[in-house]
Amino acid sequence: MRTRQVFRSVGRLADGREIVYFDESPDTGRAEVADRRPLPPFSTGSQLRYDPLLDEWVALAAHRQHRTFLPPPDECPLDPTRGERLSEIPAGDYDVVVFENRFPSLAPAPADALPDAGGDPALAARPSAGRCEVVCFTSDHSASFSDLSPERARTVVEAWADRTAELGARPDVAHVYPFENRGIEIGVTLQHPHGQIYAYPFVPPRIAAMREAARKHRAATGANLFDTVVADERRAGRRIVAEGEHWTAFVPAAARWPYEIRLFPLRRVPTLADLDEAQRDELARDYLDLLRAFDGLFPQPDEGTDPPTPYISAWHQAPVGADGTPDSEFALHLQLFTLRRAPGKLKYLAGSESGMAAWINDVAPEDAADRIRAALPAVAARPTENKEQR
Repeated sequence: MRTRQVFRSVGRLADGREIVYFDESPDTGRAEVADRRPLPPFSTGSQLRYDPLLDEWVALAAHRQHRTFLPPPDECPLDPTRGERLSEIPAGDYDVVVFENRFPSLAPAPADALPDAGGDPALAARPSAGRCEVVCFTSDHSASFSDLSPERARTVVEAWADRTAELGARPDVAHVYPFENRGIEIGVTLQHPHGQIYAYPFVPPRIAAMREAARKHRAATGANLFDTVVADERRAGRRIVAEGEHWTAFVPAAARWPYEIRLFPLRRVPTLADLDEAQRDELARDYLDLLRAFDGLFPQPDEGTDPPTPYISAWHQAPVGADGTPDSEFALHLQLFTLRRAPGKLKYLAGSESGMAAWINDVAPEDAADRIRAALPAVAARPTENKEQR
């Protein structure tokens, strides 16, 4: 199979932040276009504070209070620069572009950014580290990821893989998390189609819990936990949403959200960077189908109905091990979910969920799988009879 060719070039913004263009044609010269904005040097006062009761780190990033919030379309900072309308992207157009977030939750900070802990025995803090990046999927402000062509989605996959490898190699990074939020219901502050990448200086709680569960499963059974979960769901068949040669998508038996999908490669890999060409090709197509199915869950026959389905698309990747390589026991997978539970109704976290992290789902996972399958584009629909493990 022919290797997908994407042309990568790196530039700098006026305040020193890095910007990386992923172009589908060569010699665009976009990285060489100067950022004409009079920005002060980039700096952040982020810090990490330790919660001993949960054994977790919390990022404190008070500077984010001043970040851009739902600007009008003609002032969007993620559009290309056009004439005197200067934006975060100096070039006049782009295919896919990644740049350091101007208002990051995580970024290296000097030691003197920490508060004086003298006389405060409860305060355990350290300077922040890691990195936060913005990923713009298209220069079309009015589009969504589901509007992209398979070719453009494939370019995004290349960008995710590139950033995973580069950020994961940094000594201050323990985990790389690409994700996308869509919809103001989720808390989106910029409407332009984009995602983000967080490169954490610690292993985030959800990944740490999965890693520990996988360790216990290996000790008890001698098998890989992720392989077991995928094989069990495939044998059950009832909650399989779509299945191809390289990927399988299902609603988990213990789904937390009204409509939630897990997408796994059938050949286990630890990160996006470890996917081969065939896996990447199929992922671009399958991912578009799943997003379009989510849009089809709540039809919009008339003006004034619900806006497009809000969702969070979260890539779970292997944390970086002590030897600087991804944990091979961990399996890359996508969690795609929406907090819309019915037309005009959102799932708000109840006291049990917000206070105790004990989840309650209003929609049976089997019913959710039926509805998602019905909303899938015809090309992605697959029979739901039981399948033996491949």
